[in-house]
Amino acid sequence: MGDLIRSGHLVEAILALTAVEWLALSAYHRLTGRGVPPRDFNRNLLSGMLLLLALREALVNGWWGWIAASLTGALVAHVADLGHRWIR
Repeated sequence: MGDLIRSGHLVEAILALTAVEWLALSAYHRLTGRGVPPRDFNRNLLSGMLLLLALREALVNGWWGWIAASLTGALVAHVADLGHRWIR
């Protein structure tokens, strides 16, 4: 199990499942008009996915610049999500 985590493959699987979740939620809303509109969860999912990318890079001893860029992107997406929610 430790090798699976250290290799980053587990994080990659979680990222893939998160992408499938985004597609499913978006398709469901588009087809039925019900559920959460994508504009209400896009920034939140993006922030989470960028945090996962930073985790993956840290686990595989990736370049610090990619970790910093992922964390910065997650912060920007998170602040944008808060701004969107605050306005409503």
